[in-house]
Amino acid sequence: MDGSNPLSTFPSVLDHRHPDAPAGVDLDKCVHCGLCLNACPTYRELGVEMDSPRGRIYQMVQVATGQVEPGPSYYEHLDLCLGCRSCESACPSGVPYGRLIEAARTEIVATRPQTRSERLLRWFIYRRLLPSRVLMKIFGAMLYLYEASSLRRIVQGSGVLKLMGKLGRVEPLAPSAEAPFFFDNIGRVFPAIGPKRARVAFHAGCISNVFFARLNEATVRVLQHNGCEVVIPEKQCCCGALHAHAGERDLARGLARRNIDAFLTSGADAFVTNTAGCGATLKEYHELLEHDPDYAAKSRLFVDQMRDVLEFLAEIGVAPGMAMMPVTVTYQDSCHLLHGQKIRNAPRVLLNAIPGVQLRELPQSEICCGSAGTYNVVHDEMAAALLETKMANVNLTRAQILTTANPGCMIQLRAGVERHGQRQRVLHVIELLDEAYRKAGTPRS
Repeated sequence: MDGSNPLSTFPSVLDHRHPDAPAGVDLDKCVHCGLCLNACPTYRELGVEMDSPRGRIYQMVQVATGQVEPGPSYYEHLDLCLGCRSCESACPSGVPYGRLIEAARTEIVATRPQTRSERLLRWFIYRRLLPSRVLMKIFGAMLYLYEASSLRRIVQGSGVLKLMGKLGRVEPLAPSAEAPFFFDNIGRVFPAIGPKRARVAFHAGCISNVFFARLNEATVRVLQHNGCEVVIPEKQCCCGALHAHAGERDLARGLARRNIDAFLTSGADAFVTNTAGCGATLKEYHELLEHDPDYAAKSRLFVDQMRDVLEFLAEIGVAPGMAMMPVTVTYQDSCHLLHGQKIRNAPRVLLNAIPGVQLRELPQSEICCGSAGTYNVVHDEMAAALLETKMANVNLTRAQILTTANPGCMIQLRAGVERHGQRQRVLHVIELLDEAYRKAGTPRS
């Protein structure tokens, strides 16, 4: 390449595209060197150029410059991307691939014809269910009763799932609803244990309040043990990560504004999340809102204070007072923590701080497990292939506990243990820290 921008010769095409379409200046950063290929899970699995980051960017350029019209092939190749952003870690040119794939999907959603059922499903999930505490509580209660009544066990044992195609294949991925839900803690303030070191505002998420309520509780306890007063802002809401990944960036912007208002008025020294996927989006609110005159500056203030909980604990130094935990542990890097937020060392520092823990590095820990939000449901066969490879590497470590930093990864890895594992426990790093503190018994003073 001669260094010129090939997109600059097509200003009329770019000027009339969807405002969230991939920007020419970002697309032109790709020099097609191919260093991203081995980092890409779909390319590693399929060996198809158009299912690599380089190939997908090439297709985006073709569409952006009007050389081809977007069609089924374009939609298929972009949809098959996990959005894991491992290519960003491998790229020497700083191509913001995560921003490009989200922008491309936003343009696709805005321009591709959808069936009535597709429109209805997206409307319900993204506009009604995820942003609503009431609907999430109802949905969670229904799932809790489905399992508590033994109906789920009966359905799974009946063999009917084998007749239901994809729905039957992905049903085992559904996590259990954990009553009581964490929603009741929103708006509360939890005091620090011992000398107060910081006031922290915790983003509890949306789905996590139902399916990972115990993880949220463990997060609060660990922060308390580390001298943090924990406030859970009343007016917080879904972070918008699933919306942004699915091409609903306008909806994500609305949720971002609500969270910014809720957290900037909390009086906290830092804002934390225990969900790597949410954290990556929360840390990019300034990109979502860069053209919003009312929120551009506020979004930058928000991002400056946003931390993954593992990142935060590693920064302040984890407190003593943990019991001996004589176990072997391995760690699977959550894509949006490692590749999205560029955090590798913090989880390992915390695991090594737990007395008795023997940390064994996981081969190819940086490669996606196949979860990727709703990817393991939409593209269950590709996700299953990636998971099988992942579990083969996990088994090589012979670790008793498999840790990670994202609830979505936990769902996928638990399914992996069930199908291919050696009865490993799957835990968030925070849960293992919490066990060590609770096993010690007496709170530190």
